[in-house]
Amino acid sequence: MTETSIYTSEAITLLQALIGIPSLSREEDTAADFLQNYIEESGIMTGRSGNNIWCISPMFDVNKPTILLNSHIDTVKPVTGWRRQPFTPKIENGKLYGLGSNDAGASLVSLFQVYRHLSATQQSYNLIYLASCEEEVSGKNGIESVLPKLPPITLGIVGEPTEMNPAIAEKGLMVLDLTARGKAGHAARNDGENAIYKLMPDIEWFRSFRFSKESPLLGTVKMSVTQINAGTQHNVIPDICTAVVDIRSNECYSNEELFEEITKHISCEAKARSFRLNSSSIPADHPFVKRAVELGKVPFGSPTLSDQALMKFPSVKIGPGKSSRSHTADEYILLNEIEEAIGLYIRLLDGLKL
Repeated sequence: MTETSIYTSEAITLLQALIGIPSLSREEDTAADFLQNYIEESGIMTGRSGNNIWCISPMFDVNKPTILLNSHIDTVKPVTGWRRQPFTPKIENGKLYGLGSNDAGASLVSLFQVYRHLSATQQSYNLIYLASCEEEVSGKNGIESVLPKLPPITLGIVGEPTEMNPAIAEKGLMVLDLTARGKAGHAARNDGENAIYKLMPDIEWFRSFRFSKESPLLGTVKMSVTQINAGTQHNVIPDICTAVVDIRSNECYSNEELFEEITKHISCEAKARSFRLNSSSIPADHPFVKRAVELGKVPFGSPTLSDQALMKFPSVKIGPGKSSRSHTADEYILLNEIEEAIGLYIRLLDGLKL
């Protein structure tokens, strides 16, 4: 067997074991324990904070740049429609089925094998492998909590299903809670001030407004009113109407900038749940991106959110599998996608100069 074949076999075996251990967001304890024991039994020292586990290359040199290899342990809850058991790994016709196989277990196990290989070789950079938790819910105890405990990072490689094409830009997320206030009254009379009507012009503004800066990779900022709630019963004029707005930012704006502009145009009260999940991007002429292009891969902009949003350093999202399989019934990864990923990650990183 070739070295890549051995790595692939070990990665598949590890992925099968992890699929068999439910690891829903904020419930990753057992899977994290298993993964940490697996890594340490292979002779590699680990660090741990909560359910985040990391390894730092033994030849670490503070004078060198540092590359982070990161993917997440946690999964979403299984959706309805599974014909197979989501926590029972099953291989059929070259496909490994199971919850988290595609998002992002294949990246998690592939990047570990890549770390094993590259950390044993002389490189111009340091290497850190990080298996993080709470990615699917952008949780405070996930990668955001552990990055301050690690050495400074020069480049982040985020393992998510991209068919091994580099996502060099990613949309951010900001959620707004809107509140319009009126005055209660009897619906049969000309009493009160209807809070629903007060909110309607703002809802129309969110539907029709377009921010001027458009990204060549991510397009425009996308705003969607996704929830509305008002009223207590049919004959009472509602005095409060609330709504939720989902905003997907491009790299041309920070979430704070978007919020400032939005509040200039609307009359209702608006509160942002968080400003922390900003859009991210990396220059197309970055050495990693240039090498990916040389190897035939196509850079693109990703509409889906990942832990890149919480990285304050340059990062790129790249991993085996397809984004369209994520969060679906009968999720799967092709076995040859894992083999391709390990080989390609190594070719991308071996000898890379930052």
